[in-house]
Amino acid sequence: MDTYEVVGCWFRHYKGGLYKVIGEVIHTETEEKLVTYEDQDGVLWARPKEMFFGNVAIDGKEIKRFTKIK
Repeated sequence: MDTYEVVGCWFRHYKGGLYKVIGEVIHTETEEKLVTYEDQDGVLWARPKEMFFGNVAIDGKEIKRFTKIK
Protein backbone atom coordinates (compact mmCIF):
# COMPACT_ATOMS: atom_id res chain seq x y z
CA MET A 1 0.00 0.00 0.00
CA ASP A 2 1.22 3.51 -0.75
CA THR A 3 1.53 5.44 2.51
CA TYR A 4 0.66 8.70 0.79
CA GLU A 5 -2.77 7.34 -0.16
CA VAL A 6 -3.68 7.08 3.53
CA VAL A 7 -2.16 10.26 4.98
CA GLY A 8 -4.77 11.73 7.31
CA CYS A 9 -6.70 8.45 7.53
CA TRP A 10 -7.47 6.75 10.83
CA PHE A 11 -6.53 3.17 11.62
CA ARG A 12 -7.42 0.83 14.47
CA HIS A 13 -4.54 -1.23 15.87
CA TYR A 14 -5.41 -4.87 16.46
CA LYS A 15 -5.13 -4.19 20.22
CA GLY A 16 -7.77 -1.43 19.91
CA GLY A 17 -5.91 1.90 19.77
CA LEU A 18 -6.79 4.55 17.17
CA TYR A 19 -4.08 6.26 15.12
CA LYS A 20 -3.92 8.85 12.33
CA VAL A 21 -1.28 8.40 9.62
CA ILE A 22 0.97 11.46 9.32
CA GLY A 23 3.27 10.34 6.51
CA GLU A 24 6.29 8.33 5.53
CA VAL A 25 9.89 8.98 6.52
CA ILE A 26 13.21 7.34 5.71
CA HIS A 27 15.56 6.13 8.45
CA THR A 28 18.85 8.04 8.14
CA GLU A 29 21.14 5.06 8.70
CA THR A 30 19.31 2.18 7.05
CA GLU A 31 17.12 4.07 4.54
CA GLU A 32 14.24 1.88 5.73
CA LYS A 33 10.81 3.39 5.05
CA LEU A 34 8.82 4.13 8.20
CA VAL A 35 5.17 5.12 8.61
CA THR A 36 4.66 7.96 11.07
CA TYR A 37 1.39 8.09 12.93
CA GLU A 38 -0.23 9.90 15.84
CA ASP A 39 -2.29 8.50 18.69
CA GLN A 40 -5.34 10.20 20.19
CA ASP A 41 -3.16 11.91 22.82
CA GLY A 42 -0.98 13.57 20.17
CA VAL A 43 2.01 11.25 20.68
CA LEU A 44 3.88 10.53 17.44
CA TRP A 45 5.03 7.03 16.56
CA ALA A 46 7.02 5.43 13.73
CA ARG A 47 6.96 1.84 12.57
CA PRO A 48 8.55 0.09 9.58
CA LYS A 49 6.21 0.38 6.60
CA GLU A 50 6.06 -3.37 5.98
CA MET A 51 5.18 -3.96 9.62
CA PHE A 52 2.52 -1.19 9.71
CA PHE A 53 0.70 -2.61 6.69
CA GLY A 54 1.47 -6.23 7.58
CA ASN A 55 -0.30 -8.93 9.52
CA VAL A 56 0.08 -10.46 12.97
CA ALA A 57 -0.79 -13.98 14.08
CA ILE A 58 -3.38 -14.10 16.86
CA ASP A 59 -4.47 -17.53 18.08
CA GLY A 60 -3.14 -19.05 14.86
CA LYS A 61 -5.08 -16.62 12.64
CA GLU A 62 -3.49 -13.91 10.48
CA ILE A 63 -5.07 -10.48 10.90
CA LYS A 64 -4.05 -6.97 9.86
CA ARG A 65 -1.92 -5.11 12.41
CA PHE A 66 -3.77 -1.87 11.51
CA THR A 67 -7.19 -1.66 9.85
CA LYS A 68 -8.29 1.52 8.07
CA ILE A 69 -11.48 2.88 9.62
CA LYS A 70 -11.90 6.37 8.07
